[in-house]
Amino acid sequence: MSHLTTHVLDAVTGTPAAGVSVTLSSREDGGWEPLASGVTDADGRIGELGPDRLAAGDYQVRFDTGMYFQRRGVESFYPEVVITFSVGDGAHYHVPLLLSPFAYSTYRGS
Repeated sequence: MSHLTTHVLDAVTGTPAAGVSVTLSSREDGGWEPLASGVTDADGRIGELGPDRLAAGDYQVRFDTGMYFQRRGVESFYPEVVITFSVGDGAHYHVPLLLSPFAYSTYRGS
């Protein structure tokens, strides 16, 4: 298992959000450098996003929520959700996203 995983759930349908494009980036010299990308599976998960180990620092996970809702013919407010977080210890990081067309929430999972 990689150091970072994610899970996207569609709060409107109560089902996993399959087919969401996700990009992991690290902060480098004042900007963001893409490290890895993936697409959520039928269970709304990406089990391996990025390297086996993330160095201490700041990272972003970008979810292409606009395309997800557009494919479903659903109007939405957020074309993307960007979650910025800091890695400091050697623990596994799980960054889930609970998604609806006009709101979202996240937390640090395990």
